[in-house]
Amino acid sequence: MDDTTMLSIKEFSDFTGLHESTLRYYDKIGLLGPVLRGENRYRYYMPSQTITVHFIKVLIQLGVPLATIKEMSSGRTPQRVLALLTQQERKLNQQLLELQTAYSIIHTYRSNIQAGISTHEHDMHVRELDEAPVIFGPPTEFVGSEPFYGPFMNFCSLARENKINLSYPIGGYYEDIDAFLNAPSQPTRFFSLDSAGDGRRKAGQYLVAHQKGYYGEFGDLPQKLVAYAQANDLAFCGPLFVIFLLDEVCIVEHSQYLSQVVVEVSKKPSF
Repeated sequence: MDDTTMLSIKEFSDFTGLHESTLRYYDKIGLLGPVLRGENRYRYYMPSQTITVHFIKVLIQLGVPLATIKEMSSGRTPQRVLALLTQQERKLNQQLLELQTAYSIIHTYRSNIQAGISTHEHDMHVRELDEAPVIFGPPTEFVGSEPFYGPFMNFCSLARENKINLSYPIGGYYEDIDAFLNAPSQPTRFFSLDSAGDGRRKAGQYLVAHQKGYYGEFGDLPQKLVAYAQANDLAFCGPLFVIFLLDEVCIVEHSQYLSQVVVEVSKKPSF
């Protein structure tokens, strides 16, 4: 071992970014000690120990207790290190999944809110919509003119069973325009805008409309949809989706909630 390659504790601290007091503590608990103590009791380190220092830093950032790192370091073998890394990799995979889900939820809400802010309540137009993933709940069961709360609570209570993340925005699905006309506050199903959903709102041409009001309150919007379609020679040819762009997440006053209604349409053939 060439003494000229040795680093004093101060030099090693500067080299690794670890405070001298931390290096002394690591030496005290037997986690990482100097390779040599001089006659003056000064600690001396090898530059190669930098590799160990940075590996320890990574493990600490991952939340591995110092006691576990010490135990592994004192009797380390490829098998023991591999087992520890495999365990931490599993934890990281779970954390990454949770972060990706949180990002997706935030992104979905941001998109909805931005769309709501830039939309006029009385906007109604036809446009192409991309495919959108959703997760459908079970068919709803309304009794008479029952409001949507009972079936909605059932949807929420069965969410885990149906692998539905209720943190995503929730919407209402109607099997066709007639279902919306007959009972606007009673969707055929509820759905989640979960980006990992295996259900789909297919890509296509949609009539898009907006309405302010509380959940399930659409005023005369159903009739306006029909009137617009008739005036523009449009035929309804698919299910109808209701998404709340602005709701209690960002607005206090119920009457100011903004829902978006989209229903697939096609141009009537001209004879």
